[in-house]
Amino acid sequence: MDIRESQLPVGTQGRLRTTLFGYLSLTKPRVIELLLVTTIPAMLLANRGTVDPLLILNTLFGGLLAAAGANTLNCVADADIDKKMKRTERRPLARDTVPRSHALVFGLMLSVGSFFWLWWTTNMLSAHLAGATIAFYVLVYTLLLKRRTTQNVVWGGAAGCMPVMIGWSAVTGTIQWPALVMFAIIFFWTPPHTWALAMRYKEDYAAAGVPMLPVVATERQVTKQILIYTWLTVTATLALALATGWLYAAVAILAGAWFLVMAHQLHSGVRRGEPVKPLRLFLQSNNYLAVVFCALAVDSALDLPTLLHL
Repeated sequence: MDIRESQLPVGTQGRLRTTLFGYLSLTKPRVIELLLVTTIPAMLLANRGTVDPLLILNTLFGGLLAAAGANTLNCVADADIDKKMKRTERRPLARDTVPRSHALVFGLMLSVGSFFWLWWTTNMLSAHLAGATIAFYVLVYTLLLKRRTTQNVVWGGAAGCMPVMIGWSAVTGTIQWPALVMFAIIFFWTPPHTWALAMRYKEDYAAAGVPMLPVVATERQVTKQILIYTWLTVTATLALALATGWLYAAVAILAGAWFLVMAHQLHSGVRRGEPVKPLRLFLQSNNYLAVVFCALAVDSALDLPTLLHL
């Protein structure tokens, strides 16, 4: 029988909305947005802007399923510590909005669905990359590294780099050096981005027993590492300019200078013993990555001459 929501009792409507929102929250939509924004530029660069729109949509949908599945399984594995952290205490499994067993099945279905979708609509390499990403994020990062080492986000961050590899392989069927450089950009960007957030919420991580670097190291040591990885990030963006045009190169230089200034200000403030706002660097690092990859997309779509051929 087809029962419209408006015909349901008010209490049932509320529970239905809460449940649906709970399942959506398990996938961490805001994290997915950031991952997918790197996929399109990688695809455009792979074929200098002449990519079938349907292939882009299929790859994005497959990537969305993969990220949603991995994030859901991450929530299942981290349900116990999410209850101990103020930043995550409102997540669905921490509040028992969604049964843990249901979340596990939901995450597995999304993950399997992403593999077969990418296999069917793109190629086997992209499907295997998506499957490997999910396995690495859940089994290696979440279950092995996160609770055991301060380098958890350094190596675990490799999972967040994979959308560019999937996007590139969906177009070319191969992995070439520009895809590896884009991987490096996100790999080096992840530690300063994550550690800045962890500085703000280090008490949360300490309470949950997660040895994030800001929990076990001094602020001066943490900001020094943030500075090192920021320099590596900017260097990688400039290396990618060899495969792009002048527009991307100009934006990479300006955005990189801006990102470095913020990282230096954070480190200098800590060295001088001044109050600092690491959350500002965390938020602005999102903008930095978005600006760089949007510039890459525009540069590739316009098919500007690469710096190697100027």
